[in-house]
Amino acid sequence: MTVLLISGTSTDVGKTVVTAALAAAAAAAGRAVAVCKPAQTGIAPGEPGDLAEITRLSGVTRTLELARYPEPLAPDTAARRAAMPLLTLSETVAAVDSLADADLVLVEGAGGLLVRMGEFTLLDLAGKLGAPVLVVAAAGLGTLNHSELTTRTLAAAGVPCAGLVIGSWPSEPDLAARCNLDDLPRVTETPVVGTIPAGAGQWDRHRFTAAAPNWFTTGLLRGNHP
Repeated sequence: MTVLLISGTSTDVGKTVVTAALAAAAAAAGRAVAVCKPAQTGIAPGEPGDLAEITRLSGVTRTLELARYPEPLAPDTAARRAAMPLLTLSETVAAVDSLADADLVLVEGAGGLLVRMGEFTLLDLAGKLGAPVLVVAAAGLGTLNHSELTTRTLAAAGVPCAGLVIGSWPSEPDLAARCNLDDLPRVTETPVVGTIPAGAGQWDRHRFTAAAPNWFTTGLLRGNHP
């Protein structure tokens, strides 16, 4: 089993679509894929959340959600406000381990690397699992700072970074986006291993799964993580 954690440099950078694209690309390569979303917020019980969107786009149906909180806040804050239990690191590690018969397990975090998913962060989870983290970054202004802060934090913790993915690349990139594509590897010392077209999350499954393998470098798809 290969485990890959997906974190953002912040919220709303495209983690769910990137996770769906990775699942689709891996499945197209013949790998058995499972996706875990430890904590979902801002969705009522019974409503479709991020995992439903990943299934809609990728066709991957092996999914696991551990906790759901009604308010659109950081999971630990949402749990406390709802008087619900916080996720623990041990139960989350056990949940990921329960998917061990899959070839690839994708674990989508909540927001940025240090957002608390319960009593722990995605950084804590990566360290405990001994798994690399793929960082989803924005294309425009501010991404250099956010991306370097994230990759430096990973390096300081001794957690491998599997690369950067631009979560939403505009059809007509402005000057900042074009420069950032060159500058991101320089300032973070981390390669850009994928670029997702803006609006891809609105595509139908056929179009999405056909295109997804072309959005990532071959090394990432083959599991050649640091």
